[in-house]
Amino acid sequence: MATATLLLPICGVALFLSMLVNPCYSQQFAISFQRPADCDVEHFYDISSLSCVKCGPNQRRSATGFSCDCVTGYRVLATNGASITCQQCPPEKPAVTEDGYGCIRCPGILTEQGTCQCPPGNILVERDVQGNPLEQARCEVCNGTDPALSSPNNYGDRCERCQTSFINTSQSCVCGSNILAGGLCFPPNNLPVPTAINPNVNYAELTIPVQSAWFYKNLYSSAAACLVYTNLTACQALGNMCVMNMHSFSSVANDACGLYNTIFRATAALGSTQDISYWRANLPWLYYGDQPGLANRVLQTDPLPTGFSFKGLNRNADVNLVAAVYSARGDFLQWETVGGNNLQLCPDSPSRQKAAYVFGTAYQETCVLSVADLLHMYTEPLFYDVFVDLSQGKDRRLLPLPTCNLNQQYNGKFINRGNKNDWYLSRRVLLVDTLSGREKSLSSLPKVMRIASSIRIGFQLVPGTQKGQVFPPLLTVSYSDILITDPNTQSVSVSFAVYYEMDQTEARVKTDIALGVLGGVSVLYSLVKTASWKRRIGSPLIGMETVLKFLLFYAGDLANVFFVITMGTGLYWLIFYKAQHFVSVLLPLPGQQEERFITYVGCAFALKTVQFLHKLILQLSVDIFFIDWERPRGNANKLVQGNGEAKRDHSPVSIWRTYFVANEWNEIQTVRKISPTFQVMAVLFLLEVVGFSSLALRDPWSDLQRSPQSYSPPYSLILRYGLAATLWVCMGLLQMVFFTVFHERFVEDKIRQFVDLCSISNISVLLLSHRCFGYYIHGRSVHGHADTNMEEMNTNLKREAESLCGQRGLLPNTDTQTFQVSITSRLRQQYDRILEPLSRRNGPSRLVDAASGHPFDQSTRAYNTMNRFLGSVIDHAHRDMEYIVRDKLFFERVIGMEFMEPMDKSIFYNDDSHSFSDILFYGNEATLLIFDTLFFCVVDLGAQSFVLAAILTYAQQLLFRLIRDTVGRRNLANKTLVDKRFLI
Repeated sequence: MATATLLLPICGVALFLSMLVNPCYSQQFAISFQRPADCDVEHFYDISSLSCVKCGPNQRRSATGFSCDCVTGYRVLATNGASITCQQCPPEKPAVTEDGYGCIRCPGILTEQGTCQCPPGNILVERDVQGNPLEQARCEVCNGTDPALSSPNNYGDRCERCQTSFINTSQSCVCGSNILAGGLCFPPNNLPVPTAINPNVNYAELTIPVQSAWFYKNLYSSAAACLVYTNLTACQALGNMCVMNMHSFSSVANDACGLYNTIFRATAALGSTQDISYWRANLPWLYYGDQPGLANRVLQTDPLPTGFSFKGLNRNADVNLVAAVYSARGDFLQWETVGGNNLQLCPDSPSRQKAAYVFGTAYQETCVLSVADLLHMYTEPLFYDVFVDLSQGKDRRLLPLPTCNLNQQYNGKFINRGNKNDWYLSRRVLLVDTLSGREKSLSSLPKVMRIASSIRIGFQLVPGTQKGQVFPPLLTVSYSDILITDPNTQSVSVSFAVYYEMDQTEARVKTDIALGVLGGVSVLYSLVKTASWKRRIGSPLIGMETVLKFLLFYAGDLANVFFVITMGTGLYWLIFYKAQHFVSVLLPLPGQQEERFITYVGCAFALKTVQFLHKLILQLSVDIFFIDWERPRGNANKLVQGNGEAKRDHSPVSIWRTYFVANEWNEIQTVRKISPTFQVMAVLFLLEVVGFSSLALRDPWSDLQRSPQSYSPPYSLILRYGLAATLWVCMGLLQMVFFTVFHERFVEDKIRQFVDLCSISNISVLLLSHRCFGYYIHGRSVHGHADTNMEEMNTNLKREAESLCGQRGLLPNTDTQTFQVSITSRLRQQYDRILEPLSRRNGPSRLVDAASGHPFDQSTRAYNTMNRFLGSVIDHAHRDMEYIVRDKLFFERVIGMEFMEPMDKSIFYNDDSHSFSDILFYGNEATLLIFDTLFFCVVDLGAQSFVLAAILTYAQQLLFRLIRDTVGRRNLANKTLVDKRFLI
């Protein structure tokens, strides 16, 4: 027990020391990092120890760098697989055999590597027929005459039958006086191929030619072998060199494309391949022909036999492309399914790259690639002949994909960058060419590299199709020429895109017709508004002010036209494109096809802004006056001594009721039928959280939630606008219905509450939005007094509820309290005359009458005078300022214009709809809603951000509400003669 107790502290100390020492243990497993390139000539790289190991005596590193070889003059004596032992050859046998294991005498020259070398046309023999090593090597001559017709093979150790071109040309293995090129023998005469070839590759973007080592070595031999010996590989190699030269034609007939066309014409008797006249037998198909307008006929004559559909049992949305792949030497490598990274240089996940070949999905991928990486990855170019796989059961058919090479030249002119009728369609493309730009040797760094910087595959819908038929797709390629200076710092931008288009002519015509018709109607409506405005201001003259007013009215009406057309267009594309089964419509392309639509949206926003500011200015300058019907009560009079006589002084009427009504009016100036905060939050929630924004993507799917790993196509501006505008307007309309049907009926109706407040306060309101037109709220109390205590007020309200008193209407036995008024010029002149002293007070100081008294006294006198005057007018106390009350005709209400002109009597029109709200935000909700919609959409179209658009729209609403409140309060104080200090 004691021993165990003693061991516990010892074990604890040992454990503590082991923890202190433990970090050092990890360093024991560290090794030195070495690469094969770090090993010198005397060391090889040991793949087991991952380090450089010294070779044995008389040894050096092998060519691979992963083993050792004997030095010159030494043979391999023994080997165990991991190491070797070397022994020096004796003087009588100084050479080493080809296998490195024996020593031998040479009949001729000894090479630098210590092996025997035979003269040209001889093979080296080091063993007899039984395999026994010879004492002295022999050089045997290959018999190049008939019937042997042999020559040394590439290794120089065996006689084999010589190449067919030598036999056909010279009946031996010696070319002699014939033409030797590329290891082939050609007859010297009667060749349509010129011997003086042009090995230059023209880099038009850099305006420099490069004498290509590849062309210099292979151009003539490929052309001659193709023509003379019908060598299929040579024909493909010649076609590839023409592709490297961008399919370009010139007056020079001895360049790559010139030689191809020479052979094409010379072999016309051979006919065509696959029943395609442009595809000559034995030659690659490079051109469609040079007839004018051929491109249009190829691209828009015969549609594909299969149609595309997005939904249903017959769903077919896959674009199946295959490609025949060739090497630079003309060898056929394989058939490849186009869908991975074979045509797409930008690295990406296979699932995202596959989205490029889903019909209707606009695909766009752009990246920046390092030149050094491209040089390392693409030592030789690959060439692609792309086809559409029609796949009709067992009879699998392929349709060639026409190519438009934007770098193709014809006599120095880029022919495929202009009118489509002048295009020269071609076949076969390459992606990266680091071979033709090698100037000095094929092993040197290229002087220029050429890369397909832009590849676009375009599909065009057949006009009027209901089955998703399209014309043959077009492959458009643009190449960039890069002058190699410092590959490690150089980079190039590349892109790959797939787009879909349809003829938009019919849609543009229909839009223009709708714009013309509705624009004409808006002109007539604006003229009616202008005529109504002229009548309401009481001016029969037509001047510049009238023209300006017409333009302002027309701006608002035309803005509505543009808004209806653009919103309808966006909604049309959103519904019909996303909901279609068989493809019948395709979205307008970004850029030119969307430019007209964006212009219409901009016009709608600009014109609606003009209308909104016009209405805002009118509301901020409206004339308003509160008519106080309250009179002093007789029993409240008191005696006052003056000049020795006793006078009765009536108790003053309280002004607080007027202040209270003024504050309530000030409060409802910015009341709206919707909640702007809820509007912004709800629309943003639907777009960003629920995922409605996904409906604006340029693909045919209606999924609201997308996987982060899947490809997300770019947004369509038309769909984005249509979606945002529809959601904003629908949310606004839903709010308006809710406020009208439920909130105003069961919760609170501030407009009608204000009318009730006027009646309880015994105050009427006269609002003049025009010189001779405005609104009147009759607030005269049926109880005679409103300046009373709580008990009397409750009693009055109870009597009114029990119908024990008269009705509130202006006319006896009526309830109508709100009116539209057309006043005579005489009444307006008297109104202005009363306020004239105040106008002089607010004008220049030289116009102010010093004897008129203090400004406050002037305001008080003007207020009392105006109050008595308007009260007497309402009470019919002025014979020359009488008025009549009538209903508006239906047509008058529809067009917003009064047919009767108030010549001798003013006209009060019964107005149960409380249209005095037209000079408030409340009555202009349609204008505000459309303005907010356009503001939100314009910001989003510019920034492509619904969040930013929502923030700026909300800020704009707050700003204009602040302006309306601030300036409206100042106007209220000036026009009602209520001290602004009492306006809260």
